[in-house]
Amino acid sequence: MSNVKTTVVLVHGAWADGSSWARVIGPLKAHGFEVLAAPLPLTSLRGDVAALDRTLARANGPVVLAGHAYAGAVIGESRSEKTRALVYVTALAPDEGETVGDVFNRAEPDPRAPKLAPDSNGLLWLPEESFAAAFAPDATTEEQGIMAATQRPLAADCTTVPVSRPRWKDLPTWFLIAERDRMIPSETQRFMADRMGARVHAKPLDHTPSVTAPAAVVGIIVEAARDVVAR
Repeated sequence: MSNVKTTVVLVHGAWADGSSWARVIGPLKAHGFEVLAAPLPLTSLRGDVAALDRTLARANGPVVLAGHAYAGAVIGESRSEKTRALVYVTALAPDEGETVGDVFNRAEPDPRAPKLAPDSNGLLWLPEESFAAAFAPDATTEEQGIMAATQRPLAADCTTVPVSRPRWKDLPTWFLIAERDRMIPSETQRFMADRMGARVHAKPLDHTPSVTAPAAVVGIIVEAARDVVAR
């Protein structure tokens, strides 16, 4: 794959930043890809799409666009012509007219999932103990502490705005289902993947496999990139 001029753009979800992809970036570069991690402000869905598009403007060649969790909605809203494939990593994929909240709340939550409420600034923060209980239970205590300390809060507006026609209706799509996800129930992930017609990889992973099972994430992205090259 070292001669392939393909760029992988990685998009973090809520309560994270680009460093959540740290264990994925090196292996993807070793496969010969250019890699960019798009920083999202998480202040509004439209603002996040605009931020992603600014990163995509910097990308060379065809793009494989991968989003984690909330970022599934963001990658579905981007209209960049550079994007040739979408990879959903335990991600939310609202359909046209749906909101992030609609799909996030579709199934009964795991009893260990946090109950969230916006603060006085309208921002949703993840309690520190939730990184071990639900967000990344397979991570080390040190990793959980770092994620808690570096989290970016999510504005309520990100979850309440209906999306337009998502790009997964028009592009080849892959979905990594985390069967032990305590944030987004695996049945919700399966429902979204099935209606997308995605190529599915289901594995016994937690909600943040880019940290706790990076090889699984790299594998599905490489598979998508090879398909892009073949086409």
